Amino acid sequence: MKHQILFITAVLSLMAIPASAQHKTVLYDSTSVVMEESGLSHVINHQRIRANDYDACRDLATIKLDYDPLSAYVEFRQVLLHHADGSTEDVLLRVYDYVAPARLIYWGASQKMVQVGHLDPGDEVEFTTYRKGFTYALLAEDNDDKYIPPMRGHFYDIVPFWSEDNVNKKVYQVSVLTSKNLRFELYNCMADGKCTVQIDSTIDGDRTVYSFTKNNITPLKREQRALANNDIQCKLLLSTSPDWQAKSIWFYGVNEDYGSFVPTPEVQQKVNQLLLPAKNEHDSIAILTHWVADNIRYAGISMGSGEGYTLHNAQMNFTDRCGVCKDKAGMLIAMLRAAGFKAYAAMTMAHERIDRIPADQFNHSVCAVQHRDGTYEMLDPTWVPNVRELWSSAEQQQGYLMGLPEGADLMYTPVSAPENHYVRINANTTIGKDGGLTGTITITAEGQSDNAVRGVYSARVAEWKRNLECELLRIAPGAYISKITHTDNDQYLRQPVSITYVFTIPGFATVDKNTLIFTPLSARNFFSRAMSHLRFDTTPETRTQPFADACSRLIEIKETITLPDEYKQLHFPFINGVANPAASFGCQYWMEGNKLTFAESALLGKRVYDASDWVPFRQTVANQNKLAQTPVILTK
Repeated sequence: MKHQILFITAVLSLMAIPASAQHKTVLYDSTSVVMEESGLSHVINHQRIRANDYDACRDLATIKLDYDPLSAYVEFRQVLLHHADGSTEDVLLRVYDYVAPARLIYWGASQKMVQVGHLDPGDEVEFTTYRKGFTYALLAEDNDDKYIPPMRGHFYDIVPFWSEDNVNKKVYQVSVLTSKNLRFELYNCMADGKCTVQIDSTIDGDRTVYSFTKNNITPLKREQRALANNDIQCKLLLSTSPDWQAKSIWFYGVNEDYGSFVPTPEVQQKVNQLLLPAKNEHDSIAILTHWVADNIRYAGISMGSGEGYTLHNAQMNFTDRCGVCKDKAGMLIAMLRAAGFKAYAAMTMAHERIDRIPADQFNHSVCAVQHRDGTYEMLDPTWVPNVRELWSSAEQQQGYLMGLPEGADLMYTPVSAPENHYVRINANTTIGKDGGLTGTITITAEGQSDNAVRGVYSARVAEWKRNLECELLRIAPGAYISKITHTDNDQYLRQPVSITYVFTIPGFATVDKNTLIFTPLSARNFFSRAMSHLRFDTTPETRTQPFADACSRLIEIKETITLPDEYKQLHFPFINGVANPAASFGCQYWMEGNKLTFAESALLGKRVYDASDWVPFRQTVANQNKLAQTPVILTK
């Protein structure tokens, strides 16, 4: 078969380009991809980068290329160091291959590195690399088949047209068989300039070459807690897969063919034992989900066949009691099937949007179980160890694809109601004539807020008391804590977390003959570890980028304070209420005899917010922080 391989190298007047304010300037970044019938792709990348300062010189002293030897082949074909004085040095001979640094997942990834050596500002590094293969280790033979992507005969790619450096020109070109019907779409590209697209047929017409070019890419100034770069900056998605249904059917088949979810007699015996106390369908699902979550340790090592999109079988997972997300999901699916449920593997993308082009936008494996009424429930044993939920609401508004025999479309998890993640603080306190405060304060929490509160128990048991004391001492350093009671952390499924403090705080209030000044203890952002919204910087009045918090939540605070005398006038911070579906806030003080009651409520309605939600969100956060810092004044 005769075809052209078009490879673009940008021809630029390099010395005429002014140095960027950034550390590095990418003068050009050109990628050429040729796809074979099998799906195997040959990728050549050519870059030239200028060091603008000594930080960049340090960064460019070594050029690294990450790959997995089990599924990819990579090589440096050219590495040149262009000195500012016009001389050029070939440094390709200094190539090293080392195991890549790893944490928790040890799958044998490697790095090829070229030692460029000493650079001075103004020097430029030019290099060309070649790659064939795929990101993940997969089931394959010991030949070129191991470089074919998992969905054989298909091609996909996710190309970022954004950068943390200035890029003068970026080109991405792919040559595919015309019969493959490549689909592509550019996302988020209008705000920062147009990406040009050119589509050409090859000489004999059996291939189509797609070229995408973007000039003058500049780093985005990210706003606080903005979404992932691929969600807000220019990216290109390409795929020959016809739709998500096809991907779903393929994902189901590849795991069923391997036998990933066949329960062994040992697994069946364990399931029968675990389900003895189960009273209904929900009990059975919850018991098995939490057993897997709490008993399969998160640790990934190369375990032979079955990495990547093929999940390890039940025998391996049950014996080793460790693995990554797909191993925990696979273990749960096998146990659910042993219990008589229809359960399937699913793929998702944690904390990043999945778009409609069926490129493999996944980084996480989960489980789908079908109830007897035909509805599906998503389960995630990776994210719920010691969490009362079965699907972590830190994953709400998140795309997922179930691997079903009949196929499934891309779906998104719904918003979890803030009431499912409440934080309730109740205090009964007394202020003495000397200004000391005595009383009790109790915090209860549910859902993801329960999980955040239970963070005090993440250390060794011997450190629990100190961690609990620190939560109160953080807002009242002079407190003397006489007693702390709390729910049994080992029995987290039985009831939401509850912690009660009995305390005395000398000198809490300022008292004179006619005036009493203090800030209610419960208003001081007690257990702020469960209120991540309070850590937003509310200085910006507007924003242009969507943003994310840890989870939706509801904060309800109430404190009744017995005063040393009756006071006639109450002066308290003036706070405008907020009423918006995205975020709302309200507070009040009222007097009854010598008792002052304070109440506060804050509702954070989502995990992922639009930029237009910033105004009510910002005001809600600012209001809660203002109450924490502003005293009330009582006068006789």
